[in-house]
Amino acid sequence: MEINGETITEVKRYDQLNISPAIMKALDKRGFVTATPVQSGAIPYFMEKRDVIAKAPTGTGKTFAFGIPMVEHCDSQGTDVTQLVLAPTRELALQIQDELRDLCEFMEGVRVVCLYGGAPIEKQIKELKNHPQIVVATPGRLMDHMKRRTVRLDHVETVVLDEADRMLDMGFIRDVTHILDLIKNRKNIGMFSATISREVMDISWVYQRDPVEITVQADIQNKPDIDQYRIEVDRGEKAELMAQLLLHGGYERAIAFCNTKNMTDRLAGLLRMRHISCEAIHGDIQQATREKTLQRFRDGKMQVLVATDVAARGLDIDDVDVVFNYDVPDENEYYVHRIGRTGRARKHGIAYTFCSSITEELRMDNIVKGTRNKVKKLKYEKGTLLELPEDGTV
Repeated sequence: MEINGETITEVKRYDQLNISPAIMKALDKRGFVTATPVQSGAIPYFMEKRDVIAKAPTGTGKTFAFGIPMVEHCDSQGTDVTQLVLAPTRELALQIQDELRDLCEFMEGVRVVCLYGGAPIEKQIKELKNHPQIVVATPGRLMDHMKRRTVRLDHVETVVLDEADRMLDMGFIRDVTHILDLIKNRKNIGMFSATISREVMDISWVYQRDPVEITVQADIQNKPDIDQYRIEVDRGEKAELMAQLLLHGGYERAIAFCNTKNMTDRLAGLLRMRHISCEAIHGDIQQATREKTLQRFRDGKMQVLVATDVAARGLDIDDVDVVFNYDVPDENEYYVHRIGRTGRARKHGIAYTFCSSITEELRMDNIVKGTRNKVKKLKYEKGTLLELPEDGTV
C-alpha cells in the first residue's frame, strides 16, 4: 500500500485503530481481527475528517474503510443527516446499508436509511421521518428526495463517493456535482474506487482539499485467489459445457455473466431446461423482483445467478464458488470486476471464460495482456476438455 507515495507495509489490527468498544464488539462478533490495507490506511485519516481518495481492488474492504469512521462520527442522540454515501447502483447502495447497520448493531440510536430508485418513494419518506444520521443513496433518487424536500443535507459533514469511477461512467457527474455544491458545511469527502479515472481526478481537484492519496495494488496479500480458464467452445455447446462444469465441479453457488439482457434470459432458460436452479437479473427486471432473486441467491436457495454487467459491481457475496463469462466482456475492467465476485474473503475461486469466435479469442487475448492475469487455455471438443499449450495448438 502507498499513502501519498510512501510505501507502507505494516499490517494493523482493528484494536490498533482507536475504534470505539461498540464497533469493536460488532467486528468481534463477525470474527474480524486484522484490518485490510485500505482500511488501515484510510480509517485514521477519515477519523480526523481529512479528505481521502483511495484506489483499491474490488473485495478489499472499502466499505468498512469509510463506514467505521462515519459511524464513529454519528451522534446517537442527533436527528440530522450528518453522513452521506453516494453509490452508482441500487444493489451496491443496499449492500452498503447492510454493512453499516452491522457496524451499528451495538450503537443504539444510530440509524441508516437507503434511498434508491425502482422502489416506492413513500416508504423511504417514512423512514426519513425517523431522523437517520446516515443516508446511503443513488444520485438520482437522492435528487428526487431533495426536490420533494423530504431530506435535508445542510448538516452533512462527510460525503463518500463509493465506486466513484463507475458512478461517473454511468453519467451521474452532473447529479454528483450538484449534490456536492448544495452541501455547504461538509468537512471532508472520501472517494473510493477500483480505478481512478480522469473524471474522478476532476472531482477531486474541484471538491477536495489536500487529499490523502491511498493506493492498494493487487498483490499476494489482497489479490483474490482465482484460478482462471479460457475455453474454446462452439457457440451452440456453451450451455451444455456450463452445465457439465457445474455438475463435475460440485459448485453450489455460481454467477454467469452475459453481455446482453436477452442473453441472460436465454441462458437462464437453457440452464433450467437442464434442471439447474437459476434466475436472471438485468435492468429490465423490476427492482423488487431483482432484490428477491438476489436474496434467494444469498440464502443458497438458487445455484446460479445469470447477470449483465449491471450486477458486476455492487454484489458483495463472499461465497461464490465460480464465475462464468458466458460472453467475453467488452472491456478489460468488466472482466476484472466479473471474476472478482469469486475468490473473496481470502477464499479460493474459479473463473471460466467461453470463447466461440475469432473475435472473442482476440478480445480475450487483449484482456489477458491488459490485466496481466494468468489464464490457462482449454478446449471443449466432443464432450471433453482438452488443455492447450501456451501457443494455443492442440
